[in-house]
Amino acid sequence: MQFGHIPLSEAEGIVLAHSVRVAGGPSFKKGRVLSAEDVEALRQAGVAEVIGAKLTDKDVGEDRAADRLAAAVAGSGVSARPAFTGRANLFADRAGLLGVSPEAVDRFNRVDEAITLATLDKLASVEEGQMVGTLKIIPLSAAQSDVERAETIARKNSGLLKIHPYRPRTVGLVQTRLPATKESVLDKTVEVTTSRLAQLSLSLTGERRTAHETAAVADAIRIQMSGGADVVLLFGASAIVDRRDVLPAAIEACGGEIEHFGMPVDPGNLILTGHIGDVPVIGMPGCARSPKLNGFDWVLARLAADLPIGRAEITGMGVGGLLKEIETRPSPRSGKAAATGRSRPKIAGLILAGGSSKRMGEANKLTLDIGGKPLVRRIAEACGDAALSRVMVATGHQPEAVRSALSGLDVGYVHAPDHEEGLAATLRTGIAALLSDDIEGVVVCLGDMPDITGQTIDRLIAAFDPLEGRSICIPTHHGKRGNPVLIGRAYLQALTRLTGDSGARHIIAANPDAVAEVEMPEPGILIDLDTQEAVTAYQKGDSAKPCG
Repeated sequence: MQFGHIPLSEAEGIVLAHSVRVAGGPSFKKGRVLSAEDVEALRQAGVAEVIGAKLTDKDVGEDRAADRLAAAVAGSGVSARPAFTGRANLFADRAGLLGVSPEAVDRFNRVDEAITLATLDKLASVEEGQMVGTLKIIPLSAAQSDVERAETIARKNSGLLKIHPYRPRTVGLVQTRLPATKESVLDKTVEVTTSRLAQLSLSLTGERRTAHETAAVADAIRIQMSGGADVVLLFGASAIVDRRDVLPAAIEACGGEIEHFGMPVDPGNLILTGHIGDVPVIGMPGCARSPKLNGFDWVLARLAADLPIGRAEITGMGVGGLLKEIETRPSPRSGKAAATGRSRPKIAGLILAGGSSKRMGEANKLTLDIGGKPLVRRIAEACGDAALSRVMVATGHQPEAVRSALSGLDVGYVHAPDHEEGLAATLRTGIAALLSDDIEGVVVCLGDMPDITGQTIDRLIAAFDPLEGRSICIPTHHGKRGNPVLIGRAYLQALTRLTGDSGARHIIAANPDAVAEVEMPEPGILIDLDTQEAVTAYQKGDSAKPCG
């Protein structure tokens, strides 16, 4: 890779290392691949050279390298989102424990300083949709040989990241009483335990309360097992202090074995694990009456994910096992993603399908057959293929015809009664309908664009990051802006006040620092079908009119 000051005469095809802004002239952001038109615009503005990178056939561009490596890193239960500015984020496709080999990740990160992978902790408990890793190419490209070496490391490990999913099972609970035991304490324990189990796809199907005596506890265990419990939890009115105490003695009285007593995790030291046949039995520590994170959570999560919980596993929990009074650790029952990993941005899709197709004549262009399906259905199916939280269709002209064209698709509808006022009427109606949702942004799609794909939309979502100043994401092809556009929540309220037929252009123009241009490999973002001539040309395979 050639990097540095590059004369404008040699600048076509280079990647800008720094943004270029010329007063009264062109403005190009860092990461833009300069086209012949860009170079000419810079020349007309008096620019003599730019700082950037010229790639060779031995280099892999940052996004391509990140996409390749993320695909290699993602194992079972993990998916990668499209890369933007050399970063590809990886997410859990299901709830479970994150499987990752620290040694393999270290080898991967030592291939070259250009290639970096950051992950959550080994066996971190994750929710579906939670970010588990991020892969970043530091410079503007990586060497082909280094990319290949890193891919080999990842694939030898069947992907460096995988999810051990929680397996639904039934759990029986036995609680013991002493004369001073309060029923309210036992009731609260049932409530906390039920919530704790639900987070791991486990369900409490039965509870028994009995005297704190070996024979009574053994009888209660047998009843739970005869009722079909896959796991039995024991909660003593008095803490277990020895392998010969009441609860472990009851396990052995049922023909079971004690696997381990105690653990190097605080709170949670006084835990006991054993089994009766193939049914795991756990003697719970007193701290498990509280919803706060404790050692029992770690053992239970491994059990739910079908991972071993023997002596070697438990005695290996000491490093990181000091959990007491660490306020930054989230409660496992908080219902929120762990503080150590964020979720995918919650982005909605809005399809503008309210136009009256005046330039098409009598036909409603949105319902025309394009490639075997109605035009508007093509964009709706693309939205369905993308990582959108929901899809809303804003109708206006001939709403029933549009609904019929979208029959069977998982979309919502809102009608703009004032759609004849122009594009803004349909847009503000659709945005207003989505504002009540807990969303971070909206991808605004035109209903007459036949070549938009789910990957197009996913690339916009991958680029979206308000914390890094990318609140508005606009697709480009060879430097030309197109549609759809992703607009962050900070600007949605302003969209509900739009008038006329200009859409969100003035909002985008007024916030240039929030805009990220996302280069697309295909020209579909520039193509819409406004007239019968455009439709005819498109069906013949000729270039359609770029959208305005």
